[in-house]
Amino acid sequence: MRIGPQDALIIVDVQNDFLPPYGALAVPGGDTILPAVNALTDLPFGLRVATQDWHPADHCSFATQGGPWPDHCVQGTEGAELSALLRTNGLAAIMRKGMMQPVDSYSAFTDNNGQNPTGLEGYLHTRGIKRVWVCGLAYDFCVADTAQDAARLGFTTYVVEDACASVKTPPAQVAERLQAHGVTIVRVQDMTP
Repeated sequence: MRIGPQDALIIVDVQNDFLPPYGALAVPGGDTILPAVNALTDLPFGLRVATQDWHPADHCSFATQGGPWPDHCVQGTEGAELSALLRTNGLAAIMRKGMMQPVDSYSAFTDNNGQNPTGLEGYLHTRGIKRVWVCGLAYDFCVADTAQDAARLGFTTYVVEDACASVKTPPAQVAERLQAHGVTIVRVQDMTP
């Protein structure tokens, strides 16, 4: 598959708090995907974008607030920073999500209620993007929701499976869910400049 100027790479939430061994909400194997993600940044994408969970300290998803997750990616903390091992020099933008206290935001496009868009859709359209390639953390949450939304919004959508890691759902199950939404699953070696 040939990559060109109408292709965008979306690197989802490769942040310190999601990376073993010290992250507050470490995704198993999350650190092992970094070589694959960095290899993707070498391809001639028309646009490269990263996302960050950027939660207020009292975010609804936090266990301290009665939510399902350990407190993580709090705005301005080291845990919320993109990994120093991630190649970021080619990024055109960093989209922050999950900033509103009462609602979580897995997708890079909108919150979980579908009410508050991040602006990513318009940004991609104004840059002439037709196809998006999604990778990062976690495959079964933020990557999957981002890919589903991209497909729903009319982008031809791919997930680079070997550049993703899941919290708990086996990759084959995530792939099945995504394929049902029109997303194509690929691997790094399937992609060429």
